[in-house]
Parts: sequence; C-alpha cells; structure tokens
Amino acid sequence: MFIMTENEKTVDEDQKTSEEQGVKAKISRKKSKKPRQQSLQESLGISTEKVRDVEEKLFIARFIDYLSEDTLDFIYKEKATNQYMKKVSDKVATLDKGNEEDKLLKMSFEDKKIIETIYNLKSNAESIAQAKGIKTSPDKRLRWLSLAVTVPLLALLFILVFLSIDILFLFPILCVFCMVPQFLRSYVLKKWSAFKEENKNEIYTQNREDIMVLKSFVGELLNNIRAKLLQEKVPLELIQFVLHSGDYENLKLINKRDLRGLTQYFYRFEYPEGMEPFPIPEHLKHYQEPVVEKGKKEKPEKNFIVLTELKAKDGIIESFVPTLRDDLSEKINQILNESEFSESPKEFKEIIPNYSESMAIYCLCGEIVEISEVQVSNWQDQFKFYLFEGKECKCGEKIYAISLMDDSTEVPEELKDIFLS
Repeated sequence: MFIMTENEKTVDEDQKTSEEQGVKAKISRKKSKKPRQQSLQESLGISTEKVRDVEEKLFIARFIDYLSEDTLDFIYKEKATNQYMKKVSDKVATLDKGNEEDKLLKMSFEDKKIIETIYNLKSNAESIAQAKGIKTSPDKRLRWLSLAVTVPLLALLFILVFLSIDILFLFPILCVFCMVPQFLRSYVLKKWSAFKEENKNEIYTQNREDIMVLKSFVGELLNNIRAKLLQEKVPLELIQFVLHSGDYENLKLINKRDLRGLTQYFYRFEYPEGMEPFPIPEHLKHYQEPVVEKGKKEKPEKNFIVLTELKAKDGIIESFVPTLRDDLSEKINQILNESEFSESPKEFKEIIPNYSESMAIYCLCGEIVEISEVQVSNWQDQFKFYLFEGKECKCGEKIYAISLMDDSTEVPEELKDIFLS
C-alpha cells in the first residue's frame, strides 16, 4: 500500500522472519472514514492502477531482499515460497505493458534468471540444513513434538482419572501437562534462532554470487519505483517501508533495529540531489512521521498469529492451530488498515471456550497469550474476521491473532494466502 505502516518482523524463524518482517501498522481501533490507501490516492490524484503498480513492486523488492538476506527462513516452505513466486511472476508478466523503464526491468529479471536463482539459493540452503540435521521447518517440528508429547500425557491422565487416583497425586502430572507445550515451543524457537545465527555466514559465503544477483535486481526495482513516484510528484516522505539489508542506494534510513538476531531497516525514498521535496497536503502530514522514531524504546506491534486448521461455526471456535505469520505481517497490516472495527458481540471465553494449554495462542517466548480484547474486522465491507489482541507478555512482546469466524466462510482470493495457507 502507499504508506507502509510498521508491524513486521521480517520473516522470522519460520519464514518470518521478519518480513518481516518490520513495517508497523498502527492498528486502529476506531472506525475510519476512508482506508489510508484511498485517502492518499484521492488527495494526490493518482490512479488506482499506478497505486497498485507501486504496491506490487514494493512487495517484490521486500520479498527478494528478505530471501537473499535470511534464506534459512524459507527452507522447507515450498507452498509459501511458491505463492510468493507466483505473485512475482504475475507482476513481471505485466511489465511488457508498461513504459520503457518497465520493459527494461523485465529484461533484467529474465537476463539475471531471478526465479531460477531464488530456487537455487533456497535449495542450497536446504542442503546445508540437511547436512546439519535440520530436515523440516520449525513449525512442522513443533507440531509433531507437541502431538508426540500431548497424546501420551492425555492418555495417561485419562487412565489415572479412570482409576480414581487421588487428586493430590494427579496434581504434579497436571503441572507437567501444562508446562510441556510451552517448554517445547520455547526450546524449538531458541534452537532455530541459534541455528540461523551459526549458519548465516556459511549460506552467504557459499552463495555470494546468487545473493549479489538478487540484490542487484532489488536495487533496480527500487530505483524504478522511485522514478515512478517522482514522475507522479508523490511526496517521498509518505512512502515508508522495511528491508532486511542496507545495500541499496537512493534510500533514506529512518531507523535500524535489531530483533532476535534479525536487523530491520526502515526506509523512505530519497529525493535526487538538489531537488526540492514535493509539498505534502496538510491533512496527510501525519503520514510522514517515521514509523519508528530513532532512539525510541517503544515496542511496535509486530507479531501476528493466524488460527489455521480451523473448526469454527457461528463465531464459536472449537479448535485451531496457531501459526506465526511474520512473513505476511505487512499484508496483514495492510488489510487491517483497510478495515473498520467493531466490538465483538461475544466475549473471548465464548468465542474460544476450550482455550487452555493444549489449545492456546503462544507468545514467542513460549508463554500462553492472555487475550485482552476481541474485535470484528470488516475488510472493505466484504469480509469479516476476528482480531484478537494479547496483553503484553512478561518477555516484552505483544501478540495479535486473526481468525475466520466460521470455517465455511468464503475467503476473498487476495486473502487466501493469509487465512488458508
């Protein structure tokens, strides 16, 4: 979208990372008259097609930059990677219809064999991981470990209850039953973070040529976007976005932040030397404020959980699998900025009556998230879903979760990668 608001952790441990990975979108809890994108578009007199062109190109730039910088976040993520690549391919296919600069961009994409290079880099990273005993993604590993531990514990608990064992004897077992899922999650994520840190240099050393090819294309793409914005006389201060590296020209650094081994760079485009900035309409000036002020200690909302494998009906959620989606946090922020919010008619305990250690939303540190607020998000007056806001965890993180209200709900095509992947 035109203004990239901050709430991403460049695709994280699971491909998260971080996209994730860093743009903050301040989630509005008030009904807005117009989505931010529409307000900018109308005020600046830019066509919908040109707005979409900038959005799609920025998406491609962030995705390729993230993958080239944190390749391990994409290993064993074939479905998600293929979804990204389809979006990239679909957009590149339309560049023939653009101006001469777009056609040159497409030629560069093809000459540098970007698609082949991306899959080659991912494959090489998986080979390194396999050689060191990592044969699946942390998400899948966590699910299998949780299942392997939870099922026997449930069976044991059932047997002991059936045998009418004294409650004092059962109490220690219940404590173990509550703590194991949290311990497993914390253990898996810490091990994964350590593995990435230990092997990041090896990935870069063995694949330096491919990484440089990808970064050079990202640089061309960013320059193409900047040129289009200048041509449309868009105030560059309004366009803020996050990348995972500082290897590009013609960008102004707004903020730099280290987060669990990942570095997030908050940027806006820089004006050409000697060029006066375009005037910003008065009612849009608040959009130019940095997404994160330098030196500010405030922690932005950045962690999104999607409730997948959902069983829900009439607004009541019977079961789910919490899936960390930092890789899509920018897109989630975008749809939230384009949504109106209303208070949920049901309380949280009514929506998820079985919320417990065995079926809960977890913080990154492994603690169960305590939900403080539930709202119904109405995206563009055509699609409703739950937004759960967690209280700040003792580790300092804050979790947001989104979910369908009914598993039979028809999801708009452009949102399927969020709710159905």
